[in-house]
Amino acid sequence: MATGYVELLRARHAVRLLAGTLVGRLPNATAALAIVLFTRAEGGGYTLAGVLSAVYGLSNAVGQPLLGRAVDLWGQPRVMLPSALLSGLGMAVFALVGIDPLPLAHATMVVAGFFTPPLEGGLRALWPSVLGRSDRVHAAYALDAVAQEVLFTVGPLVVTVLVAFRSEAAALLVINVLGVVGALSVVVSPPSRLWRSAPREAHWLGALRSGGLRSLLGAFFFVGLALGSIAVAAVAYADDRGDGLISSYLLSALGAGALVGGVVYGARGWAGEPETRLRVLVAALAAGYLPLALVPAPATMTVLAGVAGLFLAPALACAFVVVDRHAPTGTVTEAFSWLVTAFGVGAAAGTAVVGPVVEHGGTAAGFCVAGAGGLTALLVLLATRRVLTAPAAPRSGDALGRVETDDTGSVESGSGTGFRA
Repeated sequence: MATGYVELLRARHAVRLLAGTLVGRLPNATAALAIVLFTRAEGGGYTLAGVLSAVYGLSNAVGQPLLGRAVDLWGQPRVMLPSALLSGLGMAVFALVGIDPLPLAHATMVVAGFFTPPLEGGLRALWPSVLGRSDRVHAAYALDAVAQEVLFTVGPLVVTVLVAFRSEAAALLVINVLGVVGALSVVVSPPSRLWRSAPREAHWLGALRSGGLRSLLGAFFFVGLALGSIAVAAVAYADDRGDGLISSYLLSALGAGALVGGVVYGARGWAGEPETRLRVLVAALAAGYLPLALVPAPATMTVLAGVAGLFLAPALACAFVVVDRHAPTGTVTEAFSWLVTAFGVGAAAGTAVVGPVVEHGGTAAGFCVAGAGGLTALLVLLATRRVLTAPAAPRSGDALGRVETDDTGSVESGSGTGFRA
């Protein structure tokens, strides 16, 4: 199992791109926690902290696909480095000025969120040109999904340590400096500098003119909703048992399940069309969420949470392949960024919806929201089966993009031919 991943990571630039992207995404992965901790330290209430965090999240949801489109048009370095600097500057002003005056605090959240560089979509656009072979790209997508789980587990821990040893403001500043360094590491690398998107057809909808992509985004909005609701329902479950640590056990088990599932999924090749496989994986994901509504004893609940997480990373990895297949020519970074947005907005909606549900219907009802989200995601994929079918023919130069020659005239990577699963 490990051999395939070792071979992947031995590919030139692979470790640098993966590590740089993960470090560059630290500000986004830790923003919700860091903003709340800083706002509370400045004397603000939870309501203000929640509003500021929501402003950041909504601005990020708007900015990702727009910046992704800009990357497809003008290349990664010209977009990602300036946006990383602007995002870091916005958060730095917030850390140095605080929450007073409020209009400035809100403005900094808009800037920091909107200009978060689309490193996630950018990395997925680079993998085909760096790795070449389709089996390696599939494994890279799975490794990417696993890395996300690690990032969202380790990131909050880093913030907590920085707060304990220094301050909330220092945590904001350090995390965002690291984010800029990570983005810089990616955009000065040869694959990022030489990568160019395939020529695109001018259309105001951009990547969204693909019916298959719209179907996928609709489904993963509800997958995000399910995950967002589980986070809140887990806290309610812990409160019912009188032990706040139980929620961390459940969420850790969910993440551990995703890690295991992603590693196993990416370690082997899969026959058949990924669109069909995605429906199976989302069905398994929904089936894993449903038993959580039984709310058994903590030990059993922790096991169920681990099982529920098993199919998350595989579903994400398969979705990355499907996005690549259905993104219109020249829109691959934008398309991946739309998936990030759909998933994030769904998670935010889940946290908003499940609160009143728990208050009126109890903890079991909160976990029912997660099950309903998973089932709805499956229904979307089934209802849109006709548009989410295999592309009729490969589009030359699409996912792989074009790779320019360096100063010596040699080609750094890639062949300029389209990659298709």
